[in-house]
Amino acid sequence: MSALKELADGLLSGNVEVVDLAAPLGPDTPLLKLPPELAVDTPKIEIHKISEYDSNGPFWAWNWLKIGEHSGTHFDAPTHWITGKDYANGTTDRLPVQKVVAPVCVIDCSAETAKDPDFLLTADGVKAWEQEHGEIEPGSWVVMRTDWHKRNGSEAEFLNADETGPHSPGPTVDCIEHIVARGAAGWGTECIGTDAGQAGGMEPPFPAHNILHKNERYGLASLCNLDKLPPKGAILIVAPLKIVNGTGSPVRALALVSR
Repeated sequence: MSALKELADGLLSGNVEVVDLAAPLGPDTPLLKLPPELAVDTPKIEIHKISEYDSNGPFWAWNWLKIGEHSGTHFDAPTHWITGKDYANGTTDRLPVQKVVAPVCVIDCSAETAKDPDFLLTADGVKAWEQEHGEIEPGSWVVMRTDWHKRNGSEAEFLNADETGPHSPGPTVDCIEHIVARGAAGWGTECIGTDAGQAGGMEPPFPAHNILHKNERYGLASLCNLDKLPPKGAILIVAPLKIVNGTGSPVRALALVSR
């Protein structure tokens, strides 16, 4: 209990800061675009008013939403991908919640990404980070800081697509294999998805999705403000909505940072 008392005191005093890692969620939220021959895209988010202190509800205001599970800052559960479809606890209503509150390792790739939007983080890159900051502990999250969230106000800049497809940073196959071998709970990025924009041409295609969910790990996409986190020492809170048989969920991702 002393650890919880210290945390409570830190939150009340401001010595522990709560950092918001989520993007605003609304009709203008950028959503993933896939080739029409490959998939049907998620429809735009809709927010519909039920009442606002009027004849439909004189004392209250509320809305109803139309929204995809993988919209905005969101959580990918194992059943999101075919490689994870058979896990009994692979949906958002059945996953072990202990894993969605955990330490987070932040690998800063912002300088590389500023020079090359197609930058790929490799296993060697992760190992170099570990040499400086210590090994990734089993059960922790690993996230890739790219400062890509600063593009989030413009769908065109955020998706960064041309005639050859989207161009955004992400992990290589051996990067994801390495963090899985380390026992990480999951992997997160600041981009529209957990994979690089050109990941469809990798082998296997979309390795973050393919390998993470095959190993019953989780994904986070469209994170923000990773530049406000230390390389190690923060706690990540990313609880998805308890959607029955859900493959994912928008999240208000938060981090606890000691100041």
